[in-house]
Amino acid sequence: MTASPGNFIDRVFFGYQNTATLKAALELDVFTAIGKGVLDADALAAKCDAAPRGIAAMCDSLVVMGFLTKSSAGYALAEDAAVFLDRASPACIASIHEFLAAPEFVELVFRDPAGAVRRGGSEGLANVAPDNPIWIRFARAMGPFMAPDAKMVAEHAGDPAPKKVLDIAASHGLYGIAFGRRFPECHVTGLDWGAVIAVARENAAAAGMPDRYNTIVGSAFEVPWGDGYDLVLVPNFLHHFDRAACTGLLRRARAALAPGGRVAIVEWIPNEDRVSPPVPALFAMTMVLTTPKGTTYTAVELAAMLADAEFGTPTVIPLIPTPLTLVLSRGV
Repeated sequence: MTASPGNFIDRVFFGYQNTATLKAALELDVFTAIGKGVLDADALAAKCDAAPRGIAAMCDSLVVMGFLTKSSAGYALAEDAAVFLDRASPACIASIHEFLAAPEFVELVFRDPAGAVRRGGSEGLANVAPDNPIWIRFARAMGPFMAPDAKMVAEHAGDPAPKKVLDIAASHGLYGIAFGRRFPECHVTGLDWGAVIAVARENAAAAGMPDRYNTIVGSAFEVPWGDGYDLVLVPNFLHHFDRAACTGLLRRARAALAPGGRVAIVEWIPNEDRVSPPVPALFAMTMVLTTPKGTTYTAVELAAMLADAEFGTPTVIPLIPTPLTLVLSRGV
């Protein structure tokens, strides 16, 4: 037994406080202010329209958490904060708190965790209407977080160059748009609910490809997909469903492909032990808390589903340094 087991246990229970602290810092734009040279608590309080006492407590906590450093000169950005949390950085993902720490999402997780474990799932996201503003918030907030992943997927899955791509549960549309950016002759179709697919259309227009981006509105399990696609993208979607539903979706993907076409799955894939790597391993619990039947799948499990859907042996590509993995498979 460790010398002070309570220290570890209470830190886990106070994890929500760390989330709240980071959310406050992002809402107040503290990282951007420090990046511009506002370094001491009084100056930050004035810049961010906050109380000096509150700023000092928050920034000291951020030092403990590793987001800031502190010296006689004041506060400074740690490396990750400078790259990912300062809005002046081109790699900034500060907007993710608008979804991951949104009251609606936090309430889903904390509503009845023991009950979710007893049932093996929670109605959670299944009860959120397709036109709920939270999905638009997701598309806008998570887009910057997913943009580097989307670019990597286009780099790995772009040989041979696809001319017709379908992006399932497109949301922000960035996975399909990444192919449109890389291949000037590529036409992309994004499939999602009407309210959120409008965000994808906005992003496609901003990427300079409004004439090469089409949409299909509705449920991926119900609406016609069309056919003749060189590539069907299934990014961050299968983990919401059980194996039967995933296999059914992959069969729809197989039917939509042109001869020689491929499916590209992006997922949080744990090792066979299901306790490593940490992020994909922990994500299975996120699915228990927020979906009726969702989970993470190992590479072996995904290969079996692909075989059932008449795909060949997949190629598995970790999208390093992210915790996501790309699975590519060609129809047989």
